[in-house]
Amino acid sequence: MPQSQAIRPFWFIPTHGDGRWLGSAEGGRPTDFSYLAQVGQAADRLGFEGVLLPTGRTCEDSWVIASALAPMTQRLKLLVAVRPGVTSPLFAARQAATLDRISGGRLLINVVVGGDAGEMAADGVFLEHDQRYAMADEFLTIWRRLMAGEKVDFEGEHIKVKGAELLFPPVREGGPPLFIGGSSDAANRVTAEHIDVCLTWGEPPAGVAEKIAAVRRLAEATGRTVRFGARFHVIVRETEEAAWAEADRLISRLDDDVIAKAQKNLAKQDSVGQARMRALHGGDRNKLVVYPNVWAGVGLVRGGAGTALVGSAENVAARIREYRALGVETFVMSGYPHLEEAYRVAELLLPRLDIASTETPPRAKVQPGRAGETGAQYSPEARASATVLTGPS
Repeated sequence: MPQSQAIRPFWFIPTHGDGRWLGSAEGGRPTDFSYLAQVGQAADRLGFEGVLLPTGRTCEDSWVIASALAPMTQRLKLLVAVRPGVTSPLFAARQAATLDRISGGRLLINVVVGGDAGEMAADGVFLEHDQRYAMADEFLTIWRRLMAGEKVDFEGEHIKVKGAELLFPPVREGGPPLFIGGSSDAANRVTAEHIDVCLTWGEPPAGVAEKIAAVRRLAEATGRTVRFGARFHVIVRETEEAAWAEADRLISRLDDDVIAKAQKNLAKQDSVGQARMRALHGGDRNKLVVYPNVWAGVGLVRGGAGTALVGSAENVAARIREYRALGVETFVMSGYPHLEEAYRVAELLLPRLDIASTETPPRAKVQPGRAGETGAQYSPEARASATVLTGPS
């Protein structure tokens, strides 16, 4: 298989909890950090390139967890969420540059614009869907300039900054790579303008191909190239029969009332991607196989990624290669429970795939003569004008 068809496997840190059944607390695992560390360290040693840390009110904070995982792992990349509107561009850039340096260049940024108006309002963001993406466009314009080492004055419709400057640079020139998920026209425009890797939830190949084509057209018009990834749960076993039996077991504790309530709540979101996930099954447990080895059962009650690749290792690998041929390079995978399933996927599935080599992160740059007790890699003029906030004195 040519190198261009190699994939980048990622795993998932379940900061909202874990368990053995969907919709049931029986056998549930709380978000105890010692368990999350086990999952992260397993992914690190099993050959996953990185991990996605989710964000939202039902999750532990992704930045704090990533900061704790960084010194406990060696090569694992950390895909951490930035929330435009919830945080300022400069504050987020400082966090990112610091974690990038602490982790030795292993930070990746997942731009999460948000699709739940209620959750956004709780965080103080009161914008309609397309307005949120317009704000994200301004946020990322400032972000890119900060990561390039500029001092930024910017006044847009939603964000205004004056004299914004990132004094401690990230490891990678230009900053950590940017990821985003989104299916709307507004999301595609932001992706084409700013993003390195476009993530999609796991739709059948025709839907994924449609998304990829739309983003590529927009990116080419701006002279940019965007790479692509997909988010799937995975249920892989030695045989097809065993895998599908596990899929049935995973939703065996769900009743129709629980499904109906979950679908009603998900319908309130203004996310186009979430609407596409719901449309795959319509809340009907008899319509869950949406393509060979693609099962929408997780989406009966879970928001966001609602599909799983289900089957024998041979057949799931074949399906991944089908998506890879469309242009999907990064596969962000997960399974219930996440610790045990990380081992299953690594032992059964990954050996059947061509895995892309992981580049060595560059070393942090230190400007000669500017490191010392009072500062680091920025000019004496900037150092003299900077204010160190120490709290009450």
